[in-house]
Amino acid sequence: MELYLDLGKSKGGCTDDNGALTSGTVSFKNDRFEGGGMRFLRFKEWLTRFEKTAGRPSAVYFEEVRAHAGTTAAQVYGGFLGMLTAWCEFRRIPYRGVQVQDIKEAVTGKRAGKKEGVIAAVTALGFAPANDDEADAIALAHWRRKTR
Repeated sequence: MELYLDLGKSKGGCTDDNGALTSGTVSFKNDRFEGGGMRFLRFKEWLTRFEKTAGRPSAVYFEEVRAHAGTTAAQVYGGFLGMLTAWCEFRRIPYRGVQVQDIKEAVTGKRAGKKEGVIAAVTALGFAPANDDEADAIALAHWRRKTR
């Protein structure tokens, strides 16, 4: 089983278990009384619970974002990326970042475009993503299927 993640403040996730895709979203936002590291600890706990309930992924793919809208978005992404890669390294799970443009092209046929285009393309594939984060994770799984 492979795991696909969109690493924003709210996570979109998707698994591909022998061709059966399962997707959803989860949020790790801090409340106003928590320290900045709590979201990352909750993410690590979520990964560990995922492994215990669904099994260890054979590989993890994530959306590799190279430009962020602001400083906070870049810091949050970097924290989640650090936690994810350390978690994978500890378990010897291979991981790979995939550029946003490559994911969009795989699902929409265009390297650029808005979130709505990805949502529409994923919906046309028969999925009903709750938001753009889930759509991105499904699109990433679709990219992987096309590049095997």
